[in-house]
Amino acid sequence: MPGPLDGIKIVDLTTVIAGPYATQTLGDMGADVLKVEPPGGDIMRAPGPARTPGMGAAFLNCNRNKRSIALDMKSAGDLARLRELIADADIFIHNMRMSAARRYGLDPETLLARHPRLIYCAIVGFGQDGPYRDRPAYDDVIQAASGWAALAQRTGDAPAYAPTIVADKTTALFAVGAINAALYHRAVSGEGQAIEIPMFEAMVSFLAVEHLGGRSFEPALGDSGYSRVLSRHRRPYRTADGFIAVMPYTAAHWRALFQAAGREDWAMDEALGDGTARAAMIDTLYRRLAECLLHRSSAEWLGILDHIDVPCSAVNTLDDLLDDPHLKATGFFETVEHPEEGRLITTKPPIRFSATPCAIAKPAPSPPR
Repeated sequence: MPGPLDGIKIVDLTTVIAGPYATQTLGDMGADVLKVEPPGGDIMRAPGPARTPGMGAAFLNCNRNKRSIALDMKSAGDLARLRELIADADIFIHNMRMSAARRYGLDPETLLARHPRLIYCAIVGFGQDGPYRDRPAYDDVIQAASGWAALAQRTGDAPAYAPTIVADKTTALFAVGAINAALYHRAVSGEGQAIEIPMFEAMVSFLAVEHLGGRSFEPALGDSGYSRVLSRHRRPYRTADGFIAVMPYTAAHWRALFQAAGREDWAMDEALGDGTARAAMIDTLYRRLAECLLHRSSAEWLGILDHIDVPCSAVNTLDDLLDDPHLKATGFFETVEHPEEGRLITTKPPIRFSATPCAIAKPAPSPPR
């Protein structure tokens, strides 16, 4: 069955992760994605293990469901060819700085004047109406600028980056939502439009949900930051033989856990029944939790916690996931045949549509020749 974006044509001039992950997601939904690469290929083709040069693992995992061509933006002929492709597209997406887009005549004003039904999406580092608009931006820069890296200081550590490309991938998902909304608007009005997705603003918005905290009010009712997730005692907890994750959230969770640990005195603490009081003593609760878990094995605790319906999990490694029984049952990891690379393992699209399912129609393209 065709996906929800079947028949939608995308010209994708993005590189690295943010743009390619967005267009891969749209390709999973059935869009026809044409990836436009420089003659040497997307810079992301190089990192990671690879069977052949230019087909690194990171590239494979954010460029499936795409075709690819090579165009040299410095060539007048290739630039003219790109404009022809855009003229036939529903969506044009890029992640170059807007000063470069204007230099090539690929700015939204120029393209929408010629193609009023076009959906033009620019993934940029910073909003174009602010003083940072021309700054270069990569994931680490945005993690630092947005406040993400500094959150580690709230738990007593030095500033730290997340061990994943979180700003790029978060921005990608904002882009997917925005593009689909613009497609709906065009369907009902006939009007295309320009979309700007600034990485900086996207990540600040992402973090502000819980961490704006007391600064949400004027005047402020307290500091920024969500105390529970910033507790230095919030972590996977040591058991007698390893570590597990436990997330008692409600009063019922905490009482059931303390009773299972034989700590009836803690279970009867009246403060557990008051959400505000519980939040104020979260460090104490997490210290008590850590003390409880030390005396049984991980397997014992996971069985007990599952029985009393307290959210918990083993602490999996990424390698563990390939043999995870749930992911095996759902067929989440899929083996695909690449015409040149052979057998590859990839993840299925995590979104499920009942009438218009996502699908992996083709693996990531080989380097364009």
